[in-house]
This record gives sequence, C-alpha cells and structure tokens, in this order.
Amino acid sequence: MPVWTGRERGLVAIVATPFDERGGLDLSGVDRLVEWYLERGVVGLVVLGQMGEAAELTSDESRAFLRQIVRRVGGRVPVVAGVSSRGLVPITTFANEAVAEGAAAVMIAPPGTLRGDDAVLNWCRELDQRLEDTAWILQDFPLGGGPPMSAALLCAIAEACPSMLTLKHEDWPGLDKISALRAQEKAGARRLGILCGNGGLFLPHELARGADGAMTGFAFPEMLADVCRLVGEGRLDAALDLFDLYLPLLRYEQQPRLGLVVRKYLLWRRGALASPKARAFGAELSAETRAEVDLLVHRLERALAGRHG
Repeated sequence: MPVWTGRERGLVAIVATPFDERGGLDLSGVDRLVEWYLERGVVGLVVLGQMGEAAELTSDESRAFLRQIVRRVGGRVPVVAGVSSRGLVPITTFANEAVAEGAAAVMIAPPGTLRGDDAVLNWCRELDQRLEDTAWILQDFPLGGGPPMSAALLCAIAEACPSMLTLKHEDWPGLDKISALRAQEKAGARRLGILCGNGGLFLPHELARGADGAMTGFAFPEMLADVCRLVGEGRLDAALDLFDLYLPLLRYEQQPRLGLVVRKYLLWRRGALASPKARAFGAELSAETRAEVDLLVHRLERALAGRHG
C-alpha cells in the first residue's frame, strides 16, 4: 500500500459520499466513483471529510465506505481518512481502525474549544504521541470552527509532532500565512507539506506562494489537477487562464449550505454519481438553481470548445 510522505504534489481530492435516492449509502457506486476521480489525475483521495458528509454517516457506514474505497483504489494512490472528533480517544480509536483498513494517513482538525497557542500545541503533542507512527494531516480551518493557528504556532506544532507531515491549509485570508511558513522553513524550521482547501478558490495564488497542491473538492477535479501541474511547470499564466474558465462554477459551489448539494448535482450530471442525493437537512435544489447551474456548465463547455477550437 502507498505511504503518506508529506511530499505529495497535485490534487488530493475530497471524495463525495454516494447515496441512493432514499438516502442510503450506495456502496455499489463506489467503484465507478473511484475510477472517475482517478481518471481525472488525482494523486490521492480523502474520504469522510466535511464535504464528504462525514457527520451524516454512522460509524458502521464510515467504516464500510472507507473499506470499499481502499479496496477499489488497490494501492494506486494513497487514501486519507478524516477522523476529526471532539475527543482524543475517539480520534485515536478511529485513526487506528482507518489505518488497519488501509488508509495511508488520517486528517484531523483540532477542536474549536481550545483557547490559546499553548492549548492547541499541547493538544497536538498529545495527539501525536497517541497516534505513535501514524501519519496525520493537520486541518487549519478557523472559518469552519477550528482554533486560529498562526504560522509560528504551526511551525511549533511541526517541531513537536514528528508524525504530522502535512498542513491542510484552509485559513482565509491565508496567502500570507503560506509565505510566512515557507520563509520560516528557509530559516531552519521543519518543512511541512501544504495542501490547500476552500474548494480551490485561491489555488493558483496558493501554489505560487509555495503550496504543494490542493486537498479539496470540486465537481471538475481535472481543472484543479491541471492547475497544479501547470504551476509546477512554471506556467502560472496558463494556470490562471484555465482557472478563470471554471471560476463561475467554483464560486457557485462556495455558497454556504448549498455548495455541497450543487457539487453533488454536478457530479451526478457528469456521471460520477448514480444519484445527486445529499443527507443534509433541506438538501434540495430548486428548479431555478438547477437551471443556473446548467447555464454555467453550458457556458463552460462553450468556452472550452473555443479554447481548443
């Protein structure tokens, strides 16, 4: 099985969780979903993230979904499992189970109840000791309820936690934080992998600031993968040109509460999901919203045809 090194570059995609029309977990659709993502150039997959509706799954469903994903991936790319919880015991218990199922790493967000740098640092140190040699990814997502973490604090966490290999950077605004982290590394701090979230909304700029790639979701993951590749080749202008074509849809997906439902509708529309069903309460698109999304897709298709014509 592949290992998580902290040197991953490119798109590590947050996988949508497939449900059937009645809201049941659709394990029969996992194989198609995995192949769909892999065909679009991802270098890894994340299951049970916030946009993967982890909070809407039972413990048994979470384990079954992870097991099916790992089986289908078959070692072609690393699989990361989101295991965030309010307590260290459930985190470490699920992390151990995820690794036993074949996950290469786990992703963890510190609870927002932590107050002050010392509390966050001590929590992460204790977590690292409990996880022992399990590779883990620290999710920095203050807008999602996590504690604020400065670049200086993140460097301190990296020094105190040898198994924390990657930062999932979702602070917003956060471009200067990436620059500060890379500057501190040049001054001798330990290097962390940096993969960015927030739907890729700032991805070209994050990559130019020193991020290694993206760890996020979007209904057109191939664009995020290609932007990572182009910036890696030193072709920032080409990356921005490509990114700009998708920006209307990317922005539409960023709507609070509605964004996940829009993404699943698009994934269904593109053949990745058998059903666009989401479990969140009130997760339905109006006819007007579907029409707007369809319009944006048609405009994208026309722009892409003109680009290649």
